[in-house]
Amino acid sequence: MAQHFDIPKECKAGVIYNEGPDFELKVEMVPVPEPGPDDVLLKLNVTGICYSDVHYMLNDLSAPPISYFGVRSPGHEGAGVVVKTGANVKNFKVGDRAGIKPLMDVCRSCEVCWQGKENHCPNAIHTGLMVTGTYQQYVVSPARYTSPIPEGVPDEVAAPIMCSASTMLRSLTESKLRPHNWAVFPGGGGGVGIQGVQLAKAMGFRPIVIDTGDSKKKLSLEMGAEAFIDFKEIDDVAEEVKKIADGIGAHGVFVTAPSAYANATKLTGDRVGAVVMCIGLPPVGTGQMTVDPNWCIVKGRRIEGTLVGTMEDTDRALKYAQRGLLKQICEVYPIDRMAEAVDKLRKGQVAGRMVVDFNA
Repeated sequence: MAQHFDIPKECKAGVIYNEGPDFELKVEMVPVPEPGPDDVLLKLNVTGICYSDVHYMLNDLSAPPISYFGVRSPGHEGAGVVVKTGANVKNFKVGDRAGIKPLMDVCRSCEVCWQGKENHCPNAIHTGLMVTGTYQQYVVSPARYTSPIPEGVPDEVAAPIMCSASTMLRSLTESKLRPHNWAVFPGGGGGVGIQGVQLAKAMGFRPIVIDTGDSKKKLSLEMGAEAFIDFKEIDDVAEEVKKIADGIGAHGVFVTAPSAYANATKLTGDRVGAVVMCIGLPPVGTGQMTVDPNWCIVKGRRIEGTLVGTMEDTDRALKYAQRGLLKQICEVYPIDRMAEAVDKLRKGQVAGRMVVDFNA
């Protein structure tokens, strides 16, 4: 028997005012949208809070501001339930669990999409930037690019997987590391990095976290890191990595903390074939990397960047979670304290991830 949901006329949403350094986030009532013929309407139970949202609110990236697109609610990590389907929708029914990702849709008709790299599609529609994001409880999503959430994965686990875990899985996959290789995570105690640590462990890699503070150390070691290097206590972090990683250096460096770009290549030590994966988005003009070409040539090393995950990456990450290999360590805030949660993330006071519960 088909489920039925009473859909209200209005819902709660985190709305941005005065985007820029002095932005303000207010929780307000906004109209519930109507799905088109190829869309689903989701009632989100939770939304993750990602630092990319903060970038959009600060307007410190090279992308146009969210106001350029008429968007007032950012967010791109939503998990909830389908409450209404468009006339043409065949792959979802009312009552199905589903999630929304950093990309609301891609064209699927360009060379990039055909190569399985739709996360870099030049025609992609970015959630929470170009269209209303997951800071709004009821959100319309194209059915073809909405991710089903399997049983056994709670919403507070599934929501951050839509971005941070999926993003990390894409980077780990593109790095081409092999089991037993050393994977170093500058900023690994944060929300994105800690998921990379878990996934690296599940894929057979050997994670090392570089971060600071007892809470991040405890979390990192519990989630599978073989070593934790506190950059405030160790004078030569690169030398410490080298000492741990066979006396040679990292096979792969996964940079989620933009401040770590300056010294990321040093973490590879003398490792032949090492790779530095660029993940964290620095504010425009602040993330410069200076590399001597000989660093690449002599040791056969490379630097690569990845953006977010693909549909396949999200599905794979959800399956890791379903098997108990990817756990979310998150603080849960009620919707009326969303501004407080965002401010805490902006100040770098979070170990792990944060989610906001629309029903609390």
